[in-house]
Amino acid sequence: QVQLKESGGGLVQAGGSLRLSCAASGRTFSTYVMAWFRQAPGKEREFVGGISRNSDYKYYADSVKGRFLISRDNANNVYLQMNSLKPEDTAVYYCAARFGGTTMDAQDFGSWGQGTQVTVSS
Repeated sequence: QVQLKESGGGLVQAGGSLRLSCAASGRTFSTYVMAWFRQAPGKEREFVGGISRNSDYKYYADSVKGRFLISRDNANNVYLQMNSLKPEDTAVYYCAARFGGTTMDAQDFGSWGQGTQVTVSS
């Protein structure tokens, strides 16, 4: 299993930007499909963005399309660039990994980070 650790969260004003990072341990990082999920208080965890093993395919929730960008590098990192942030983007953001497969359901991801808080003020 891969170990994940998020960073980059914080407090930002509406319209601002943040870049989240997820550092993964393990030598088989390139074999994992990676994704970001988020969970706001009182709400279920929801999918935000996902990226295939070779970065050929990227997926986004409708709520973030055109504002968020997911990427990964060869140094075991996954990123989520968040632009034009809105108060409704406030949540704990989690990095997740799955070995194989293409679906972006949280139940299919076996490795999770501890999360990083993102707060967007109006």
